[in-house]
Amino acid sequence: MIMVDTDVLIWILRGHIDIKEKMLEFIQDISIKLFITPIQISEIYAGLKENEKIKTSLFLDSFPCITIDSQIGKLAGEYVNKYKKSHGVTVSDSLIAACSKIHNLQLWTLNIKHYPMLGKDDIITLKK
Repeated sequence: MIMVDTDVLIWILRGHIDIKEKMLEFIQDISIKLFITPIQISEIYAGLKENEKIKTSLFLDSFPCITIDSQIGKLAGEYVNKYKKSHGVTVSDSLIAACSKIHNLQLWTLNIKHYPMLGKDDIITLKK
C-alpha cells in the first residue's frame, strides 16, 4: 500500500510520461492500493486554475483519502519538533509522513529530502 505525495500527483496531472507509467504499474497490480490525505488535496487546490478543477477533482476523487486524527497530529508534531530546524520540515510534509507511518504505507515522492523522518524502505521515488 502506497501514499502518493503531492509532487507525484502534480506531475501526473501535468502528463509526465514516466510517472504516469509508474502509476499505471501500481494500478494494474491488484495487491497495491494508492492513498492520499486532505493535505495533498489542499496543496493541489491551492495552485489550481479554474479550467483544471473538473479534471483534477475527478482524479483526486479516485483515491481513498486517509483521515487525519489526533494520533497522526501528535506524531506529525514530533516530526516538526525534531526536523524543522535541521531539515526545514513543514507541517504538511510531517502530516503526510505521519499518515504513511501510522498506516504502514510507503510514501511515493520525488522530494525525499522533505522526509528525513522516514527510512529508505518507507519511500518510493522516481526521478523526473
